[in-house]
Amino acid sequence: MSVLEMKVPSPGESITEVEIATWLVKDGDYVEKDQPIAEVDSDKATLELPAEQSGIITLKAEEGDVVQVGQVVCLIDMDAKKPEGAAPATEAPKQEEAPKAAEPAKQEAPKPAAPVAAPQTYATGAPSPAAKKILDEKGMDAAQVSGTGRDGRITKTDAELAAVPALGGSPMTATGARTTTTTKLSVLRRKIAQRLVSVKNETAMLTTFNEVDMSEIFRLRKLYKEEFAQKHGVGLGFMSFFTKAVTRALQMYPDVNASIDGDFKVNYDFCDISIAVSGPKGLMVPVLRNAENMSFASVEANIKDLAIKVRDGKITVDEMTGGTFTITNGGTFGSMMSTPIINPPQSAILGMHNIIQRPVAVDGQVVIRPMMYVAMSYDHRIIDGKESVGFLVAVKEGIDNPVEILLGGDERKGLGL
Repeated sequence: MSVLEMKVPSPGESITEVEIATWLVKDGDYVEKDQPIAEVDSDKATLELPAEQSGIITLKAEEGDVVQVGQVVCLIDMDAKKPEGAAPATEAPKQEEAPKAAEPAKQEAPKPAAPVAAPQTYATGAPSPAAKKILDEKGMDAAQVSGTGRDGRITKTDAELAAVPALGGSPMTATGARTTTTTKLSVLRRKIAQRLVSVKNETAMLTTFNEVDMSEIFRLRKLYKEEFAQKHGVGLGFMSFFTKAVTRALQMYPDVNASIDGDFKVNYDFCDISIAVSGPKGLMVPVLRNAENMSFASVEANIKDLAIKVRDGKITVDEMTGGTFTITNGGTFGSMMSTPIINPPQSAILGMHNIIQRPVAVDGQVVIRPMMYVAMSYDHRIIDGKESVGFLVAVKEGIDNPVEILLGGDERKGLGL
């Protein structure tokens, strides 16, 4: 018998262990070569584990287990043939129903239960860990609960709703479940927690604020968005303007584009901008390499590509490491003001917020303008107040007057039209 030992591949140079987040197959299943069989969490990203060969799989690790890179997590029997009955397995119950149709009418009563008797996958009717805990506490059988999760899996919500009638007592008692759920944090979330705490404890973090007038950017987007999209195949958004304003400011204030390494300061002559993107597993920060050399269209295209990878769980470790400065946009969630936390080993981060029509004084007149608060958190050990304030003012200048400062005085040429 030829058995393949599947070992955990290395997701990146500095990663030594991963966590089995989800098995996409069950023990004894037949798998095809390159079929995704598991999702594994590292401290930087979630990756899919594909089958290296076809055959019958035997799992050697449980969901939630932390395993070392190079450790065997499953075996694949390559000599095993694909079961002939594997595909029509869900049809077997239907074959048993055929003779029942010829029996007296009283035998037809069980027919409505037929769909339930034919689970589509091993997950059908199986409770998630959180759901199982709730059902166990209430002494309920999983067979009593109808699953609404993927492939019919019983979710935490399904279990809570099913548990309400089981509580009994007064109507007030049955108005809501009073349960608690303890869930182990993923490797990625634990790593994020460690990094955030270390930043607060190990840096002299301060935040400076300003506001920007988005009127000119609104005008440019309204005037050129269709032509820009037709020529470049990507929308003209806010992030390209802020990215270009940031790279200009970083070149004006190089200490903001630096980091501390022990007793040394490391300055970078390139601008690798980390863009915070919210994904299913949490906040990721993919990097735009040499953003100072990118056109507006290139910035927008790269951000779109990286955001799709994050949301699809296909972002790589290399695509998220090595940034020199971070931009995060809490405004997409409605944030009006916040103090973003530095993304180590970087020394500063720019926070964007929501855009609100506000009255402002312009040339002695009160006018209504689309305004945004911006915040820059920085490490005071390496960046002085003068540099931090000057940097944020330079960003403000670029946003307030993008044609002259970011587009070289020619808006069409600057946008590549």
